[in-house]
Amino acid sequence: MPSFDTVCEPDLTEVKNAVENTAKEIGTRFDFKGTSASAELKDKEITLIGDADFQLQQIDDVLRNKLTKRAVDVRYLDVGDIQKIGGDKVKQVIKIKTGIETKDAKKITQLIKDSKMKVQASIQGESVRITGAKRDDLQAAMALIKKDLVDMPLSFNNFRD
Repeated sequence: MPSFDTVCEPDLTEVKNAVENTAKEIGTRFDFKGTSASAELKDKEITLIGDADFQLQQIDDVLRNKLTKRAVDVRYLDVGDIQKIGGDKVKQVIKIKTGIETKDAKKITQLIKDSKMKVQASIQGESVRITGAKRDDLQAAMALIKKDLVDMPLSFNNFRD
């Protein structure tokens, strides 16, 4: 039976490269000279450090620009609150979303059921497997998911015929 998996997985290598490029640009930009501005990646968390909220916003803009150039969807970023870390320094932690949360997986399966297509959706851990008798039905299901769930950075893999 033909099937495919709906997943939420960023290319972590490209994310790492984008964070490194951001750190390199911070080191060379004149407006960041002599400040504590930095960006680093640890275990699917990007930590931005700056002297003020305004500087954090600038670092965030540089990071988003680098991610976009490397074809990484910025919807993978889960931006946290700005925290003070002593003196006049501030920090912001950005988590990288991986895997589909249970409520979102249920939303996808409900969308497939409501569409009355001849496909079935089942939750498989952090992904949703869609199976159907015809390849055209699966492609229609992909189009439906992309059209209706624009707030989630979903991709499709493991297509089997």
